[in-house]
Amino acid sequence: MATPAVMIQGTGSNVGKSLIVAGLCRLFARRGLVVRPFKAQNMSNNAAAVSGGEIGRAQALQARAARAEPTVHMNPVLLKPESDRGAQLIVQGRLHGHLDARDFGTRRRALMPFVLGSFAKVCEGADLVIVEGAGSPAEINLRAGDIANMGFATEAGVPVVLVGDIDRGGVIASLVGTHAVLDEADRAMVRGFLVNKFRGDAALFSAGMTAIAERTGWRPLGLLPWLREASRLPAEDALDLDGTGRKPGGSFVVAAPVLPRIANFDDLDPLRLEDGISLILVPPGRPIPADADLIVLPGSKATIADLSFLRDQGWDIDILAHVRRGRRVVGLCGGYQMLGRAIADPEGVEGAPGVVPGLGLLDIDTVLTGDKTVRPVEALHAETGYTVTAYEIHIGRSEGPDCVRAPFRIAGEREGAMSPDGLVMGTYLHGMFSADDFRRAFLAQASGGSFRTSLAYERSVEEALDRLAAHVGQHMDVDALLAIAQERTHETSA
Repeated sequence: MATPAVMIQGTGSNVGKSLIVAGLCRLFARRGLVVRPFKAQNMSNNAAAVSGGEIGRAQALQARAARAEPTVHMNPVLLKPESDRGAQLIVQGRLHGHLDARDFGTRRRALMPFVLGSFAKVCEGADLVIVEGAGSPAEINLRAGDIANMGFATEAGVPVVLVGDIDRGGVIASLVGTHAVLDEADRAMVRGFLVNKFRGDAALFSAGMTAIAERTGWRPLGLLPWLREASRLPAEDALDLDGTGRKPGGSFVVAAPVLPRIANFDDLDPLRLEDGISLILVPPGRPIPADADLIVLPGSKATIADLSFLRDQGWDIDILAHVRRGRRVVGLCGGYQMLGRAIADPEGVEGAPGVVPGLGLLDIDTVLTGDKTVRPVEALHAETGYTVTAYEIHIGRSEGPDCVRAPFRIAGEREGAMSPDGLVMGTYLHGMFSADDFRRAFLAQASGGSFRTSLAYERSVEEALDRLAAHVGQHMDVDALLAIAQERTHETSA
């Protein structure tokens, strides 16, 4: 008998697939099922380091929701955009080269064996696998060789539930239109539909649900109201970040410039969720606020290009003025590399070989190489002795005199760098602000002792997942969904 599985596809990107899968994973895990998430192909610069390599951050969150150990097989193909036309290709957790957008259409069919092999491994020992699609199956121009939506569903025999987003408008047209453009075989894979992000009285859309069902023949499985608490969970897209900007009681101002290839921006989540912090994501064309207490330069998938963009915005001038005022700057990963004297790319990892000047706020130099570091780590904060559970995902190494004042130790080795006056700090550690003790000590020092943190970040994530599961369970016919998962027709082999 094939392992029960169901695939949550969407009428488009950002309709809420990732969080619906996370909610279902937690709900069925609480019922005592061995449930696991899977996404054949993801495109995101928000990644997580797991044993054996890296996967999309959303799949790591879904594994956490399922109370399962995350593995590279839960997201076997990960595309990390480096430019408008190119991306780094990660296959089963490891760097597999670089792709031009034109190449992917011809190469993706060769990736299907990796996808099916990983899916078979995820299914081993599971009672239920919940699969997330990518983009939309309505993009029928991409159907040939598809590994992310109907191509995968038909190969693996996994029935589909389609999600539409009513908040963006046109949900009836998007669901009925998807039905219209799918070919007969793909249309038959869809067993039901969901409408997500509803605001107001659900009774007002009952006729809409009926209209969709009548025009598609698909079973209505639920109308999910907007859930504000979902914003407390890590977002897959930087545009999804909610709760940023000045807020009542947020007297400590943290500013983070939004770079074109911003990566691992969930590093900012614990700061965003602190009651006393106003996190301001600075968009292009706006200056970094002069009253910022702390500037965080986030990670980047294209450090040299993003550093050039930063200068084009005049943000380098804002950052230098901020430091002259005696205020702090933290650089994370790519942001750390930008803070140094120079970034060398002798092998042309990010483009033409060469050397570019950094911001000069740390006495370090960075050399980009083809080798990639991906690892979860336990680090010790040198000043306080607090332990930080974090991870590294980066290309390049940074060395120089300021590394003597490294803020962290990993297995006794120095990690990161700090300026002599302590105002500028850089590190390759992602996730350090999730550690409550470290964050509390860091913010107290950065505020001169005036800031008092109250957030228990990891507990807040768990509570948000539980609320998401309850929300999904209340507004979705999950028993019908489970019955659909049991209709899976055949198994795949590893």
